[in-house]
Amino acid sequence: MKRITFLSDFGTKEGYVAQMKGVVCSITDARIIDITHEISPYNVREGAFILWTTAPFFPLGTIHVAIVDPGVGTERKGLVITTKKQILVGPDNGLLLPTAHLLGDFVVYEITNPKYMIHPLSRTFHGRDIFAPVAAYIARGVPFDEIGTQTTHFVDLQFQLGEHQGDRIVGKVLYVDRFGNLMTNIPQEILPSDIEQKNISVVSGDHRWEQVPFVSSYGFVKQGGMLLTIGSSHFLEISVNQGNAAQLLGIGVDADIQFLFR
Repeated sequence: MKRITFLSDFGTKEGYVAQMKGVVCSITDARIIDITHEISPYNVREGAFILWTTAPFFPLGTIHVAIVDPGVGTERKGLVITTKKQILVGPDNGLLLPTAHLLGDFVVYEITNPKYMIHPLSRTFHGRDIFAPVAAYIARGVPFDEIGTQTTHFVDLQFQLGEHQGDRIVGKVLYVDRFGNLMTNIPQEILPSDIEQKNISVVSGDHRWEQVPFVSSYGFVKQGGMLLTIGSSHFLEISVNQGNAAQLLGIGVDADIQFLFR
């Protein structure tokens, strides 16, 4: 049985998510898995980050439907992206591209065949009327070149990684989770091998925090204490044990951040 995941900013108060699932179930017998429907409204980068950090944990052949689509109903294209491992379906606004680059060897198709859409077609709900049925037909075995045409013209989006600059590592905050943890774009592999013995300063804008400990997990500092750790996505995070780092530090997504090691 094929697996189809859904990611969106629709929330669960209305029936939008159920309608998409109903479309899939009326076309094919697939296992449907929700990644999340709590992406901040219209926040394409946030949706791209969650898909980018989640898709690698799914099996070969999984079909991911991602919809964060402020351009719905405009000339914005709909895409199917095949990769070495999985398939991505969604709007052409960059949402799918970090995951496509990560999974590798990707080919992009523009969805053009109305045969695989729901009619009458809503101008405001392509998740239900285009992306859900297309994913279902792919799960049934419909060839990609029957659903659309290959294209090399699409909105690209890639997450830039942090880097060394002299005596420091500089980066950005990519995401803030519901606990207030600040997830940076600094991968584990560029950190000093003896980081736990370093005296670390954290700088953002005009603010500077000294002697921030690097620990393997939150419970190694006192409650309310600031810390650095490697999160489950293998990137450096700024956290507060049983607290909210984003609120305490007053910084959020896209904030520039520097780490000095002495």
